Amino acid sequence: MKLTFVFLLITLGCYSNTIAQERIYRCGNAYTNTVTEEQARTCKLVSGGNVTVVQAVRPNTASAVRVASASPSSSSSPRNDSAEQRTKDNDARLILEAELKKAETLQEDLVKQYNNGEPEKLGPETRNHQKYLDRVAELKASIARNEADIAGLRRELGRFGAAQAGAAANR
Repeated sequence: MKLTFVFLLITLGCYSNTIAQERIYRCGNAYTNTVTEEQARTCKLVSGGNVTVVQAVRPNTASAVRVASASPSSSSSPRNDSAEQRTKDNDARLILEAELKKAETLQEDLVKQYNNGEPEKLGPETRNHQKYLDRVAELKASIARNEADIAGLRRELGRFGAAQAGAAANR
């Protein structure tokens, strides 16, 4: 039984070596192991190393165009001026205004705490100056982050104002 198994392994090993030793030709970007006489002049024999070629699947361009045209872009599609859409826009604007007020209130609080770079020291910071410096740096970063938030909220509110002015002009 062992002798048969060993013989089978040796046979499979020899067979796999003969498969791996087929000649492979490169014809432009294509690889093949069968070459006609015409192709033999332009194709080059690939030597050394194994070549693995995976065929790429080309997307169907007609369906890609249909999909692209089916999804309207925000700049080319007309704005829906229904009462429902105006209500949603108004709600969104009110939410943005409330967020802006919260951010401005937080900004005032942070600026008060920062005190021009010299906030008051808290309990453990009197003995550990590094904690104080860390808190000062954190306050400064929070102020910068909050300023960016405020600028973003104002930009969004500006877009609502421009969109409403454009909708009023279309009426």
